[in-house]
Amino acid sequence: MGWKNNAWFVCAALLAACGGESVPSSQAESFSQTASFQATVPAADFAQAEPGLEVLNRSLEELAEFERSGVYMQGLALAESSLRERAGDFAGAVAAAYKELAWAYGQGSIQQEALEQGLLNVLALKDGGDPAVRAAEGILAFERGQWDKAEGILGPLFNVDEEPDGFARWMLLVCALEQNRDQKQTAAAYRAIRARYAQFPGYWYRGARVFSGAIGAEYAERCISLAPAGPFAGECRNILAAFTGLKGEDGSSLRTKIEIENIISRSVSEGNPEILDALIPLISLPDNPYTVYAVGALRALASVPKYRDFFSGQAAVSKGRLAERLAYISRG
Repeated sequence: MGWKNNAWFVCAALLAACGGESVPSSQAESFSQTASFQATVPAADFAQAEPGLEVLNRSLEELAEFERSGVYMQGLALAESSLRERAGDFAGAVAAAYKELAWAYGQGSIQQEALEQGLLNVLALKDGGDPAVRAAEGILAFERGQWDKAEGILGPLFNVDEEPDGFARWMLLVCALEQNRDQKQTAAAYRAIRARYAQFPGYWYRGARVFSGAIGAEYAERCISLAPAGPFAGECRNILAAFTGLKGEDGSSLRTKIEIENIISRSVSEGNPEILDALIPLISLPDNPYTVYAVGALRALASVPKYRDFFSGQAAVSKGRLAERLAYISRG
């Protein structure tokens, strides 16, 4: 298979298992219509039938800077995939297509089985010497936690030209961290790229797994706050529970400060105290920073009669620590 004419077909095979039929037929054209990015990359650059390598590289650089500003939206990685394909970086095109799916998976929008099936679709093309299929093989090993194998495949493909904070570089850093190799240096490099991945749950999840103490807890909290119902939230709640001295089973009741604020904000905006039921398990936990924060935030609502009545009513039917805290909250 010649990738010059078929790289998009390979990426389509990757995306197909995850609803790829909804992906725009022209990724770059779709991305050029993104208002925030139009200001930096003229739409005319994308409209050229065969834009020069300089234009393509400039567009990739501008896209990277856009991500480093802490912004990400659906379709950015698809645009990157198309740009890399047109620039002749076929392994990078596959990695960028996977990046789009990894972002969606981290948010809980697609299932891991579908993501893995997309990679298997690429491998079914059975042209193992081509860079796109080779990239899919390495990414599949990464997805399965086969860190040594993934690094052995992805390293030769991306180590030379990849940006220090590019997505393939992120995968290679994860491989090194998961194998506890060059821990201090690799950890510093990992933390240095956080700006580009501020909205990516997978970045924070991998950091939470390998870092310890307050740093690991910070990464876990950021991961949960980005995707409370995502696939990484449960493990990250357990990490927070361990950090705060709680039992492992208490992790499912923990809520981050952002989650607490969002629940309270929704309750107030809808004028519905019962929305605060979501915080009752948290309030019942042994002392920890998140329970203390929730109690303080809820106590501020007690000046409103219907909230005071809600807390008093809950206290009346509760026992032990929970009843005491609810009574304390209701007094405002």
